[in-house]
Order: sequence, then C-alpha cells, then structure tokens
Amino acid sequence: MVIDQRTYTLKIGTVSTFMDLFEKEGLEPQVRILGNFMGIFRTEIGNINQIIMMFGYADAGERQRRRELLYLDPAFQAYLVKVRPMIEVQEVRLLVAAKCNPAFGLPTTA
Repeated sequence: MVIDQRTYTLKIGTVSTFMDLFEKEGLEPQVRILGNFMGIFRTEIGNINQIIMMFGYADAGERQRRRELLYLDPAFQAYLVKVRPMIEVQEVRLLVAAKCNPAFGLPTTA
C-alpha cells in the first residue's frame, strides 16, 4: 500500500472556503474515482493556512491510473476552477508504510 499525501498551502483567509467547496463539490468525485479516501485535515499550529489530504492505493500504478481518470471528470474539473486560485503551494508525497505500521495489523505494544 502507498499513501498519496497532498499538502496545499492556501492564500490567507481561504481555508474555510476551500474546506466548504471540498465537502460540497470536491469530495464526491474524488471518492468515486480515487477510492480509498483516508481524510482531510487543516493545520491548527504552525502554518495555519495548510490543508492535508490523504488517499490510499495498492501501488503507484493504481494511483496514476485513478488520478488520470479523475482529471477527465467534469465535476472534478468544475471544482478545480473554483479552488485553484486559492492554492499558493502544492506538495505531493507518495508514502510507503513501514512493516510495523499499525495499519497493517501488526501489534504495536507487548
């Protein structure tokens, strides 16, 4: 499993608007096409203008195939037109979990 971690640094004052648009227009096409939506978070301490979202995939190939389909979706395209002006910086990381990660069912305590 790999996790696509997407961090968006937004323009000051746009976090609430971004989150509202995500919930109303961005979530549905992403869940429908990408699948394993792991969550969206906003920072409370540090850079308070950041949003972090994560999606899980079997591998990098699945991620690429699903993301290509997402960008063809009219609902997602309409959503992007509204949110892209709010985004100042986008960072994308593909995370590979360690074997001892609790998400893989291994015990974390003795």
